[in-house]
Amino acid sequence: MKKQNDFVLRGFTFSYYMMMAIIASFFPLYFDSRGYSKAEIGLLYSIGPMVSIFANLAWGFASDRLQKIKPIMITLYVGQLVFVVSMFGTDSFTVLYALMAGFYFFQQPAQSLNDSQLLLHASQTGKSYSSFRIFGSIGFAFSALFFGLLIKETNIGLTSSISIAVIVIGLIFTFGLVDTRVAYSKMDFKGMGKVIGSPRLLIFLLLVLIMSISHRINDGFLALHLRELGASDMTVGTAMMLSSLSEIPVFFLLGKYGNRYKELPLLAIAGLMYAIRFLIVSLSDQTGWVLFAQTMHSVTFGIFFVTALRYLAQIIPDEYRASGQAIFAVTWSGLAGIISGRFGGLIYADYGSTVLYGIGSGLAVAAAAGFLVFHARLNALEARLTAISTKKEDSHA
Repeated sequence: MKKQNDFVLRGFTFSYYMMMAIIASFFPLYFDSRGYSKAEIGLLYSIGPMVSIFANLAWGFASDRLQKIKPIMITLYVGQLVFVVSMFGTDSFTVLYALMAGFYFFQQPAQSLNDSQLLLHASQTGKSYSSFRIFGSIGFAFSALFFGLLIKETNIGLTSSISIAVIVIGLIFTFGLVDTRVAYSKMDFKGMGKVIGSPRLLIFLLLVLIMSISHRINDGFLALHLRELGASDMTVGTAMMLSSLSEIPVFFLLGKYGNRYKELPLLAIAGLMYAIRFLIVSLSDQTGWVLFAQTMHSVTFGIFFVTALRYLAQIIPDEYRASGQAIFAVTWSGLAGIISGRFGGLIYADYGSTVLYGIGSGLAVAAAAGFLVFHARLNALEARLTAISTKKEDSHA
């Protein structure tokens, strides 16, 4: 079996998150410069979570069925390239909407598939997932800062060339990927159904969904909240960059020491930190406090995402890894994005950002409590099973 190249994995992760920053930071500005309304831009972004549900599941199942990631990744990046070139070449909103949906179909699943191969490589080599994922944070921050300065010195029209170049870089890295799952049998759908339908996984995903809705509220409405407080576009960009940079030391520490701690209590801690973070945003009327809350991205998302993936890797067999990651992505990104966008927008319009962020804080508390109760129940079950096993051994002695 060939060994996966660390440089290729880190380079691919770096390039993928560079594109994520471009989509989040510069696509809206580009579409605005082309004369699209705020409502139209909102529609373009709302299609992402809906498409991601089907796309993640379809490509994740395909990867597990083939027991390969490399050809899937190459296909995804070729698809991204075709659609992004077409997107920048149309002036029709209807056509752009359809092309954006196609772009998301090929772009969204790459994250969960990359997480799948990083976790598999980490388990095979004894290295940590965080030591690779940290390059995603660096790539996001680098892209937001460097391309932001470049566009400021030139014009927003450069977004098209930058996007194409970054996707091409990612495509080049895909050819260096190595499939390392050849030792496993082909995916059995009956076996996968048992894994996915297990109460342990379903309860975990429910708690992830609750916490993810809280997180996605901030993703969707932070910029609007900051603008309500009088923040400039540069301040909004700074808030995004602060959150990305703050992840880096936490990913490093989790990579080095994270295995010493149980996953579910760590997730509960992340939930409490989310609650404090969003309570600060809810109660504050100053941008400085909101920027401070963004630095808490380190002890909220930084802990939550890495720890959740680590726990998922324990309860999903390797041969179903891509499907498991896809279902996690659907929960974390797709469902949470749709729920937070739909109901968050209504709450924001009727009651304002203070109430919306207060609800986000409450959801985080509920998720934290759920993870603690879940941990206690699993410990109690394990203790009972151990006691029964010990009793049987004593009776046979």
